[in-house]
Amino acid sequence: MIGLVGVWASGFLMSVQSWLADHLWVLALPVAALAGAIAVGMHLQKERARQEATRAQGLRYLVEHLDGLHYTQFEYAVRDLLRRDGCQDAEQVGRGGDQGADVKATDPFGRRWVIQCKHRKDGWSGSAVGTPDLQRLNGTGRQIHNGDVIVMLTNGRFSKKAPGFAKSQRLHLVDRHLLAQWASGSRPLWELLRAVPPPRRPTSPP
Repeated sequence: MIGLVGVWASGFLMSVQSWLADHLWVLALPVAALAGAIAVGMHLQKERARQEATRAQGLRYLVEHLDGLHYTQFEYAVRDLLRRDGCQDAEQVGRGGDQGADVKATDPFGRRWVIQCKHRKDGWSGSAVGTPDLQRLNGTGRQIHNGDVIVMLTNGRFSKKAPGFAKSQRLHLVDRHLLAQWASGSRPLWELLRAVPPPRRPTSPP
């Protein structure tokens, strides 16, 4: 009985092999389907990248719009503005235990940016960002995050003592007025800030 089963199985396999030999196109179908799926995926990825680049080129925000965002959305908006300016690796990293960094980026000149965002629902009327916040950022911006340009950014205002402390520690402040200028215009942030460190590499912005 076992022998008959073996003979039948052998014959069946030979028949299948013979049929496949005469119909090789059947074997090509899965390969063609996989190749087509990969090609479609690559096309969609390139199209999304193109659309993102086009959107970023014309990205503008009114500061009043930024006021109405959740603080996490505010951080993403700052990330998108940096990408608009040519910081292709800009990322939102703010979360619990972020050690003072909400957004990180590398500008076209090789400088590493570390930005902490302070969102105020009441804008200029909200509580001022003071030196304690700057001290925390100062303690992590360079030592932990290896930043070249350390920025405290808010849609509100800073305390009277904040500018003096920031200057002494080579920190950069972006208040509501400077944020409005950056977000609604086309100039990159490094052209609006004073005393930004020199480029790490002599490249031209894209």
